[in-house]
Amino acid sequence: MSNAWNTVALTLAEAGCDLVVGVPSDEPGLLDTSVTGLRTLVVRDQRVGACLATGHAMVSGKPAVLALTSGPPFPNALAGLAEAASLCVPLVIVTTRIPTAGIGRGGFQETDQRSMASSLVKWHYVVESPEQLAWAVRRAVHLSVNGRPGLTVVEIADEVTRPAKAFTPSAQPPVTRLRSAPDPQAVHRAVTALRSAERPLVILGGGAKAAGAGEAALRLAETLDAVVMTTASGRGSVPESHPSVVGLVGLYTTPPLENLLAETDVVLAVGTRLEETVRMGWPDSRHIRLVHMDTDPYAFGQAFEPEVAVLGDAALTLKLLLDELRPAEPSLARADWRRRRTELDDEAFTLMHRTGSTGSLAREAVLTTGEVFGERTNYVHENGLHDIWSYHYPLLPIGTSTKVVMPGEQTMLGFGLPAAVGAGMARPDVPTVLLCGDGAMAMNVPALVTAAEHRIGLVVVMFDNSGFGWPRHLRVMAGEQDDLTRFAVSFPLDEMIRGLGGTVTDVTDPDQLCMVLAAAKETARTGATALVRVLVLDNDVPPGITRVLANLDGS
Repeated sequence: MSNAWNTVALTLAEAGCDLVVGVPSDEPGLLDTSVTGLRTLVVRDQRVGACLATGHAMVSGKPAVLALTSGPPFPNALAGLAEAASLCVPLVIVTTRIPTAGIGRGGFQETDQRSMASSLVKWHYVVESPEQLAWAVRRAVHLSVNGRPGLTVVEIADEVTRPAKAFTPSAQPPVTRLRSAPDPQAVHRAVTALRSAERPLVILGGGAKAAGAGEAALRLAETLDAVVMTTASGRGSVPESHPSVVGLVGLYTTPPLENLLAETDVVLAVGTRLEETVRMGWPDSRHIRLVHMDTDPYAFGQAFEPEVAVLGDAALTLKLLLDELRPAEPSLARADWRRRRTELDDEAFTLMHRTGSTGSLAREAVLTTGEVFGERTNYVHENGLHDIWSYHYPLLPIGTSTKVVMPGEQTMLGFGLPAAVGAGMARPDVPTVLLCGDGAMAMNVPALVTAAEHRIGLVVVMFDNSGFGWPRHLRVMAGEQDDLTRFAVSFPLDEMIRGLGGTVTDVTDPDQLCMVLAAAKETARTGATALVRVLVLDNDVPPGITRVLANLDGS
């Protein structure tokens, strides 16, 4: 093995990375290195590797590394990389380039990796000499974690990997996340807008979660009597048991909490680009005054034009806002707003927790999952139809000890299973629960082998309607044929899981759930996968989805 790969491995480890994921290449490469503090994980598929690395980074808080090569491996990973990019996950892709003599001349596995990745990555650098190698790798880590976190690519020319001459990089401290404070004038304008609010609402996105801004956001909410909601990627930034927090915003809002969006007068959006799923179900937004905080100036004005834009680290900026806001003057309007929040919160709780009347086995499965596993859990979501019950507050207990992994705006089917393996690797001392549909579950089954090889115990709560739920539901709503959404042949998932030492249990009765999930928890504790198949009906649709689709339909 060339010394170039030792240089890459040493630099990654020193920079603070602790996991490299990939499929072995023809010749020894990064996965073959052995460096203290840097784990290497072999997977069976590059798409699985990209999703696994994403899940690991979201739970560990550290940048993950995906090892690829030119040719089919790079495009095969793109679906997972698109999801990672939409989630703003710090991910370093280390790949190779074919020999210079073959470029443009039909060289074996020549791939224009830069063009394929250009819309997804923050930085792409081609290393053409050994002297550039350590610098490029360290810079890739630095750029992946700073500013808006994201993807970086180091593409290493074949010739660089060949020299046998040792090249040892100079020792460097770990890469740290740089935090910038905002312009004091922007903070003052934000404070002025928030002081004038009678019905303030705070939206926390993935950027707030990455910055650890949850505690400051809650203190701000308490100061202003503000309602707090999170985006999908921001879920887990604050405990949903806090009185100010009412779950997710947009597509995943639990009725009737969407009324809070209709009634708010000032929105403070922190670390979110306010993407389409965040805005779904909102009323006419022209009456809303927006104070927008982000580390990336490109976030401002993308969806809504802010009244005040504040550029800076979420946690630092919220603390500065708090310093200037205190003490807040009592307000009768805000007291009414607090009562309104409590009233709607109680209605949402009743809707989600009442038994028997809704006939939803999927809802009962999510509710019981939360009761069996509690807050100290890694919860991993997919984005099918029935599993969106798991997004609906307050079915799952999301607290300070909960780690949440959710797909971003790409909502890639099959993301959840490998992401759950990555989450389990990052925090193996707590249970990891995946909530997904049967269609998504079958898309990345090689991840089951990786989980078995490394004894990563998973509990998979799978909502099975023998097909693709979203396309079927939309076709039925439109009065179209849904034959294509129904599986003609069952995937042999049971045989695979049992063959790997796991268990499979079907659930048709809600009274079975507690016992089955408790047994699944014990199976996962042994390092095996426990599949709990919940057999759901086509009309078992979350009420938030019904609300949004009805609005989109104009009815």
